[in-house]
Amino acid sequence: MNNYQPYFDLGKLIAKYLQKELTEQEQDELEQWLQADEHNQELFKKLTDQTIIDSELETFEANDKNKAWRNIVKKTGFKSPARKKTTIKSWPAYAAAIVILIALGVTLTRYRNASGEQKMAVKPQKDLLPGSNKAILTLADGSKIVLDNAKRGKIANQQNVVITKDQSGELVYQAAETSQNEELPPVEKNVMNTLATPRGGQYQIVLPDGTRVWLNSASSLKYPTAFAGNERRVELNGEAYFEVSKDPNKPFYVKTATQTVTVLGTHFNINSYADEIATKTTLLEGSVRVTGNTNGVMAKLKPGEQAVNTINAIDVKENADIDEAVAWKNGKFLFRNTDLHTIMRQLSRWYDVDVEYQGNVAQKHYRGRISRNVPVSDIFQILKTSGINFTIDGRKIIVRS
Repeated sequence: MNNYQPYFDLGKLIAKYLQKELTEQEQDELEQWLQADEHNQELFKKLTDQTIIDSELETFEANDKNKAWRNIVKKTGFKSPARKKTTIKSWPAYAAAIVILIALGVTLTRYRNASGEQKMAVKPQKDLLPGSNKAILTLADGSKIVLDNAKRGKIANQQNVVITKDQSGELVYQAAETSQNEELPPVEKNVMNTLATPRGGQYQIVLPDGTRVWLNSASSLKYPTAFAGNERRVELNGEAYFEVSKDPNKPFYVKTATQTVTVLGTHFNINSYADEIATKTTLLEGSVRVTGNTNGVMAKLKPGEQAVNTINAIDVKENADIDEAVAWKNGKFLFRNTDLHTIMRQLSRWYDVDVEYQGNVAQKHYRGRISRNVPVSDIFQILKTSGINFTIDGRKIIVRS
């Protein structure tokens, strides 16, 4: 029996979660369990799926609670393989039946008032889907191309460069092919293109020199159609991950509103959103120099370091959290002691929503990892364990204590 005691503890936590009666300590315990394993998050979502609960309660009979909850377990799709010893840190799917029978055996009657009518605390609401690959390309003449609607293949031809959307959907700039005797016109300077992603969008591009850039949501990259002269310069608003092609004779510059990054060839991430309190440059490979645009402060980074530019100063973190900095590029949300407002700003950009706070919402911090390719309600399940409630109203998320 001792081997299965944690199941009963978890059952009580889920029961109290459904009744909105978790203490602060119990919230921490439930959150710790959720963050221990991605499977726990999926299991929790299944066990608290309001649609399944609503459906089963419609046919609920007070004299057969266990049957009702066995039906809910069945609807979640979990099966019960042979038992084996486990720990509270990682919960296998077969624990679902035990958790459900204990947790909801306690709570079923509490969902009914004295007259026996159903009383649900939360109604199902329309979910918000994650972002996808979409962007708008603005050419030098001002014409715009919606890339998510554009067919794969050649899109335009500028400055001896062919612009194509390849089979993977990536935007690629390549030098135009010429015959042996054909002479190309000279490349003009300052013939610029702009790639911009909306909220709920992301995109990848290969620049004329072979540099690859991943552009996060609500971001833009301005760059020349061909890198003429002895340098390569681009301008960034928002967030992007760069893999710069090496060219010792032609340094690469990334200018943002607050700083300029100088590099010969390396991998790094820049987060320069206007609504963040600092611009963060995180280096994965090579070497870069970060220079403040207004104060001239300079910092040189080595791999594994991060420059935090707050306009007045540039602080260098020697052991930066690389995984967290590039999680978005790898299709993940990664929270490591991340405050609620920072998380909501990320959700606002990726799910294309506004965020409204009502009441005195505590500034809690969270730890966890979850895919960016899930509906926003999946992330709410993690955040709700600390007593924060979320309501979706059209394209707005309302946050309440």
